[in-house]
Formats: sequence, structure tokens, C-alpha cells
Amino acid sequence: MATQKLDEFPRYPLLFGPSPIHPLNRLTAHLGGAQIWAKREDVNSGLAYGGNKVRKLEYLVPDALAQGADTLVSIGGYQSNHTRQVAAVAAHLGLKAVLVQENWVDWPDALNDRTGNIMLSRIMGAEVRLDPAGFGVGFKPSWERAIEDVQARGGKPYAIPAGASDHPLGGLGFARWAYEVQQQERELGVFFDTIVVCSVTGSTQAGMIAGFATQDRPRRVIGIDASAKIDETRDQVARIARRTAAMIGLDRDLRDDEIEVLPGWEGPAYGIPGESTIEAIRLLGRLEGVITDPVYEGKSMAALIDLVRDRTIPADSTVLFAHLGGQPALPAYVGLFRE
Repeated sequence: MATQKLDEFPRYPLLFGPSPIHPLNRLTAHLGGAQIWAKREDVNSGLAYGGNKVRKLEYLVPDALAQGADTLVSIGGYQSNHTRQVAAVAAHLGLKAVLVQENWVDWPDALNDRTGNIMLSRIMGAEVRLDPAGFGVGFKPSWERAIEDVQARGGKPYAIPAGASDHPLGGLGFARWAYEVQQQERELGVFFDTIVVCSVTGSTQAGMIAGFATQDRPRRVIGIDASAKIDETRDQVARIARRTAAMIGLDRDLRDDEIEVLPGWEGPAYGIPGESTIEAIRLLGRLEGVITDPVYEGKSMAALIDLVRDRTIPADSTVLFAHLGGQPALPAYVGLFRE
């Protein structure tokens, strides 16, 4: 029923197909506990290195086109993976992109506003607006001004909030991801009782929670806060999950225990890695040849490692690590990896 309801929402295909799932055998053996697999949103699309936001944008694009929009207007930090993916989708569709890039991370790299994600957005023709405002995922005046500026010069803007999250359609992409996982489980002959995913703007985990809630097998979706604003993150995940669940036809209220966002691996602040983040990036890279980043996936991988080691995730579990992308930001953190 819920799958049919989700299919009623228009979707513009931007992915290669289902993102691949594979085991992390050497990491599993190293930790000596739960079986660990990864689902790779970082290789899900041909658009500018892919990532989790492309899956969300599949549902926003039909709405933008139906409204006759000619410019996608979004917001993020200097090294936003989201705005890079908005720029890529705009280029793919022949639209313009205006990106407000705020100074979300107090990071000393002199090229922070010129390399990595922001460089890719400029290559793809986006209008990049640097703004000194700090971290925050709410509706910012700088973004509202950008929308007004597009209108003032005769354009038709389509507003996409940070992470494509606090948007009526923001949770649908990862509700569909939950059904995709279910189908891949049938093909692989495995059941993932635990999902580990990074959470900041919230709709990735929220969509997963809503999608899995319609299935008949209980599983734990563990969000790992990387915002250092745990209450805001948890509230946003809960709100978007409940909205998405209602949209896809879940015939009950989501329980509070289905919405789990854990602090402890966020580091000193959003975008600033702690020691556990760096250790996790190096460990996964050296054991599996899989690259994660200091802002998001390095933090969720650090959490997964600790939760498996201390048996918070039981040894008989089968865990799916949601790799959401983020590696294009690594050039802005070159000082961390000199050895």
C-alpha cells in the first residue's frame, strides 16, 4: 500500500539505478562483532560524484519543472555537498543555479572557499554567493534575498532549503531508499536489522524511518548527529519523518522509539572533525579502500565502529552503513592528512 502511494509522486530519474550494497569484510573481521555492509550513495549517479541529495532531488525536480522554474536556489556551507548536487542537477536540466554558501565551518584552510565542492559548483556554472553567516539549517535571510534577486531580474526561482530537507517532498527519496533496501535484501538473501546513517538536516534519516515503518520486519535506524545541535537535529528528523510517513500512507503514528539520533561523535562543532573521525577515516580507507569525509561520513563511521566494538550493536547483528557521499570536501581538509 505505502509503496503504491509513494509511486503516485512524480519522480525524475537522476540515479544509475539502485545504489550498490557490498560487505565490508575486513572491517567486520577487524572489529570482531556484527557483520557490516555499506550502501553506496556516493556512487549512485553520474552527476558530479553523486551523493544522497541527488536521490532527494529526483522528487523536487518534477515540482520545479511543473512550476516553470528556470533557476534552482539553495543554501549550504562553503563545502556543501548539497549545493554541489543542486548545481549538477541544474546543469543537467538546462536550468540556472544560485547557491548561497555560508561560512558554516570555522576551518583554517586558506582554500576552503575555493576548492572541493564549491569549486565543482563553479565549474558547473552556478552563481555562487559567499556569505559570512554561521551554521544553521533554518530559513536564512541570505537565501530569501537570493530568491528575491532572481525574481527581480525576471527569473522564476525554485527554492530548495538546506539539504533539500525542510521541503514538503524532502523525505520521499529516502522512503524509496527503504523499499530499495528491502528488494536488495531479497536478492542478497540477507536482512539488515540495523542501519547507521549520518544526520544533520534530517530528511535522509527521516525518509528511511518512514519507509521502513511500512515494512513488516523491525529494524533499528540509528542516526548519528554531526551538527553538534542534537536537539534541533532530533526534532527535525522527527518532524520530517512523521510528515513523510503520512504522505506515503502509513496507517499509524510513528513511535518515539523509532526516531533515534545519537550524540557523541559530532566533534567540536559541525564540520570540525574530532580524533575519532580522523581515526575512522584512516581505518576504513586502509582496511577497505573506501573513502569517507571529515564532516559527515567520517563521524557516522566513527560511531559505527564504537557501537560495534562495545556491543551496543550486538555481535549477531547485520549492519548497513549508509554511505551518503561527501568525499569532494576532502581537498578543503588537506592539513589533516599529511602523513
